[in-house]
Amino acid sequence: MEKNGKKQAEALQLQNPVEIKVKGWEGYRIYLEHSFENLAPRMQELGSMDCRVCVVTDSNVEKLYLKEVLNVLSPFCRELSSFVIPAGEEHKNLDEIRRIYLHLTGHELDRRDILIALGGGVTGDMTGFAAATYLRGIRFVQVPTTLLSQVDSSIGGKTGVDLNSYKNMVGAFHHPSMVYLNINALKTLDETQFASGMGEVLKHGLIRDASYYEWCLDHMGEIEERDTEAMADMVMRSILIKRAVVQKDPMERGERALLNFGHTAGHAIEKLKDFKLSHGECVNLGVVAASYISWKRGSISEEIFYEIRDMSVGFGLPITYDGLTPEEILEAMKKDKKRVGGKNRLILLKKLGSAYIDETVTDEEILDALRFIRYEE
Repeated sequence: MEKNGKKQAEALQLQNPVEIKVKGWEGYRIYLEHSFENLAPRMQELGSMDCRVCVVTDSNVEKLYLKEVLNVLSPFCRELSSFVIPAGEEHKNLDEIRRIYLHLTGHELDRRDILIALGGGVTGDMTGFAAATYLRGIRFVQVPTTLLSQVDSSIGGKTGVDLNSYKNMVGAFHHPSMVYLNINALKTLDETQFASGMGEVLKHGLIRDASYYEWCLDHMGEIEERDTEAMADMVMRSILIKRAVVQKDPMERGERALLNFGHTAGHAIEKLKDFKLSHGECVNLGVVAASYISWKRGSISEEIFYEIRDMSVGFGLPITYDGLTPEEILEAMKKDKKRVGGKNRLILLKKLGSAYIDETVTDEEILDALRFIRYEE
C-alpha cells in the first residue's frame, strides 16, 4: 500500500474501538481485531463470568468458528451453550425464532444473560430479534464474520425476520452491547460472499464520501487479494460512515434511510430470485438502477454513471439480471416496507458522495432503469 494509505490506516487504527452513542440506548463499542482471542476479555467487561451465554450461529459458520469461539469463551462464562440455525435466507423466519426461544428457556436464560450472534447478516438479524423480544429484551453481542455484516448489518440495531414475500417485515430496533470483528475471518469467505459485502462498501462511498469510493477503486487489487491492512482500513472507514448516520437518526426517520440506496429494487430482485443471488449482488443491481435514474434526471454525469456501473464488475458484482421482467420487479417493489403513502420512495444521487430521498420517481422511470439493466442476449 502506498505511503498515504499506510498513514490513513494507522490513523484509523487509533480510533479502534469505535464508540457508538445513540439517544435512548446505552452506547456500545465496536472492536476491530485480528483473531477471536480478545473476545473473552471483552465479554468479561460485560460481566460474562456471572452470566449464562448462548452463541447462535448457522450451519456453515458452525464448521468454521463455533468450536474455536466456545473454547475461547468457556472459562469466562458462568454457563455457555450454543444453538445452530440452518444457513440461508429462507430460514430467516418466525419458526426458527421460536426454536431459539425454546433453547433459551430450556437453558433458563434470564434478563441478565447474553446472546452472541456469530456469523453473517441473517444470523445477526435473527439473534438480535430474539434478544429484543425474549423476556421483552436481553443483551446481545454481534460477532460478524462476513464483510457484509462487518460493515453494515451488525451496526445500528436493526433486527428482524422475513414474513412470506416481505423482507425484514417483522423486526425491532435493539442495539448490541458490543460488536467484535475478526478481520481475518474475511479471508475464509468465498468470492460471492466477499463481493456481496463489497456492494455495501461501495454504497457507503457513493452516498456519503466520494473520496472513500475513489479509494476503493484505487485499491481494488489489494482489496481483492484480501490484504489484511487494506481490509482493516476499508472496514474501519465503512464503520465510521455507518456510525455517523446511525447516531444522527437511530430509528430511521430521516437521514438513515440513505443507507437504503439500491435496496428497494435489490430486495425485490433478491426475493424474486429465491435468494439465489446474494444480498449485496442484488443491492448492487439496485444501485445501478438508481444511479441510472439519477443520470437521466441530470444529477450525475453519464461518465460518473458508467464508472459506477462498470467498476462494480472489478469487485465481482453483477450489473445486469435475467429471468425476470421489469414489471415483476416493480410489482415486488410496491410491497417494500419503506413505501410511504403508496409512493415510490427511492434514494437517488445528488452527486458522487451525496444522496437524497425522493418520492417523485414514477413507475415509468423505474421501468426504464430496470429495462436498461436487464440482460439481453
